[in-house]
Amino acid sequence: MIDLLNLNSAEEEIGFETIPIGVTGADENDNIRITFKALSEVKKIKAQNAIPEDYGLRVGVKGGGCSGMSYTLGFDATSKELDRIYETQGVKVFVDPKSLFYLMGVTLDYSDGLNGRGFTFNNPNATKTCGCGSSFGV
Repeated sequence: MIDLLNLNSAEEEIGFETIPIGVTGADENDNIRITFKALSEVKKIKAQNAIPEDYGLRVGVKGGGCSGMSYTLGFDATSKELDRIYETQGVKVFVDPKSLFYLMGVTLDYSDGLNGRGFTFNNPNATKTCGCGSSFGV
């Protein structure tokens, strides 16, 4: 997996793509959103690093970090057996079932402002976060 949490650069775009999570009882606010800016950056990183077109973007969560959980983001050659597989604007997105519930309602964005560059997760379900920007608690 190629780690994307600390890579740089993007072009300005507004808006987002919605990935329906497909969980019984969930509503549209629970879907995962990826901004056009983040999608553009993913495509740019793939091109700059000669990452094969069929690789997917793995979005996930793992235990650890300052606040208890950390986001993961990278490229994988193939999906795993129980992954949810989505495609938006030519980008395949892999999400494992355990991470799916922590990612409900999350917006993945890319920031290149004065406070730093990189992918950011806006999680309305997080009850605590820390300064690193990639750690949260629920």
